[in-house]
Amino acid sequence: MGDGLLTLLILAGITVFLVMRLKNVLGTKTGLEKKPEPVFGDRSASRPAPALEEKAEPEPIAANDPLSETWASMRAVEADFSPRDFTEGAKRAYEMLLMAFENGDKQTLESYLSPDVYRDFAAAIDQRADEGLTVDARFVGVREAKIVAARFDEEEQIAEIDMRFVGELVTVVRDAEHRIVEGDPNEIRRETDQWTFGRRLGAPDPNWLLIATGE
Repeated sequence: MGDGLLTLLILAGITVFLVMRLKNVLGTKTGLEKKPEPVFGDRSASRPAPALEEKAEPEPIAANDPLSETWASMRAVEADFSPRDFTEGAKRAYEMLLMAFENGDKQTLESYLSPDVYRDFAAAIDQRADEGLTVDARFVGVREAKIVAARFDEEEQIAEIDMRFVGELVTVVRDAEHRIVEGDPNEIRRETDQWTFGRRLGAPDPNWLLIATGE
């Protein structure tokens, strides 16, 4: 056997060995790993239920809360529902969805928006692309996140919560020649939005969908 052929066989054996080791380290992708991140918490049916002594009680509902009856109706279906925890999740969703829109990330938007709202967001992204515009955006923070209204359909078990957000971000819109046509890279812009989130209580998926937007 020639020296060249022997060298090739040795290299091939080494390559197979390295590939098998790498596969063992990284594992095998199944195509099931990608799913929407639980922004509002995780009530996955596959997760073991915590012991009773480990389960934290939701915060008490204030007697003077104008939405106390609505919260009580929601808790009758989902005992651990918490307006405070919902608000924290909504703040995370607000930042994530604003940045997904600015960055043209349709995949993220489609996972967390109702079909009607997604169509509007996607159309705006497509129009921006057709005009040759690009956006550079940086989220600074949420100055205000407040529940302003809530509704619960006890028959359908559908909850809707209106949130008022005041966010701060830096955005710059550039044309095809990379010239700034809107915004200032050194200026923090304040944006006020009213968003409505909806969800069927008791469902395994903890995420609320953005079902309406307004100002």
